[in-house]
Amino acid sequence: MDIRASTILPAERRPLTLHTADGLALVGELALPVGAEPVATLVCLHPLPTAEGMMDSHVLRKASFRLPALAGIAVLRFNTRGTTSRHGTSQGAFGDGESERHDVAAAIAFAEKEGLPAPWLLGWSFGTELALKWGCEPGIEGALLLSPPLRRAADSDLDTWADSGKPVVALVPEFDDYLRPAEARDRFARIPQAEVIGVDGAKHLWVGEPYVRTVLNEVVARVAPAAALPLPTEWDGPAEKDVL
Repeated sequence: MDIRASTILPAERRPLTLHTADGLALVGELALPVGAEPVATLVCLHPLPTAEGMMDSHVLRKASFRLPALAGIAVLRFNTRGTTSRHGTSQGAFGDGESERHDVAAAIAFAEKEGLPAPWLLGWSFGTELALKWGCEPGIEGALLLSPPLRRAADSDLDTWADSGKPVVALVPEFDDYLRPAEARDRFARIPQAEVIGVDGAKHLWVGEPYVRTVLNEVVARVAPAAALPLPTEWDGPAEKDVL
């Protein structure tokens, strides 16, 4: 069976509620490998909620649908404050990346409390700003950034990551609306260990299976380097179909 955009591979999926330091309840889900301990963890930070970004934005949804089965990775997704998806609505109101510091902290604390191994931040667009501004915490292994706009994150935030020595990997679409590969390399030069990967033909939203597969392969190469790559595009076991 071909793995398609709507394919849901087996995982142990648990709804969850994150509790922030400022008293909000955030809706989320944890997807774990079936019958095995995860080898690493993705803490997903979604695109801009005022532009329809949410925990179910397609790349993050497909990471959750595929990576527990294909690479043994745990995938934690949640709606930041005031954000709605099919999983529900998180309490609070959009904070333009500032009050969301509490949301990021709650997700990291949950991963630590659950004993989830080797947590990496996976941010997309607005989510990359949250990762860069608020995610450089001791327990975090590194940051994976999809379509980083670098509009809210300041040079001081980049310097924090530079000083940490933690890996930072930016996947930048050739035709991004906000930051393209050449400019991204200039901006991320403040982080000596940062790796900027330009993706030919891609756009900000990563629409199309070839681009999704590129993203997931690059993510797995960093987070679970022992996994077989490229990831399989066929599956010979039980599966479900996502119904939007």
